[in-house]
Amino acid sequence: VQLQASGGGLVQARDSLRLSCAASGRFFSTYTVGWFRQASGKEREFVAAISQRGDNILYADSVKGRFTISRDNAKNAAFLQMNNMKPEDTAVYSCAADRFGVRRSSLGWDYWGQGTQVTVSS
Repeated sequence: VQLQASGGGLVQARDSLRLSCAASGRFFSTYTVGWFRQASGKEREFVAAISQRGDNILYADSVKGRFTISRDNAKNAAFLQMNNMKPEDTAVYSCAADRFGVRRSSLGWDYWGQGTQVTVSS
């Protein structure tokens, strides 16, 4: 499966943004999807992950209550709704997929999409 993240941009603090992760290929519904971000000069960090049917979801503590991950298997897409954004959310956001369960680790994901830049000004 090939993944492409989109929807990034420049926003102000407390604004909202919705990222999309479009998947090509077959059997998207059999993949767990994760969102990760990497700020300049920092390591990649976990943001959120969703199971194949959307019934198991994990969030990083730093985004819990502000971000919502979802998916639409009929459209081969996953989404990350980001509300009440903060300058510390500034990063390149990437989506990943594989057939293992939801988890916070960035290791072992089979497929990665190109990231999309999100910049939050104060």
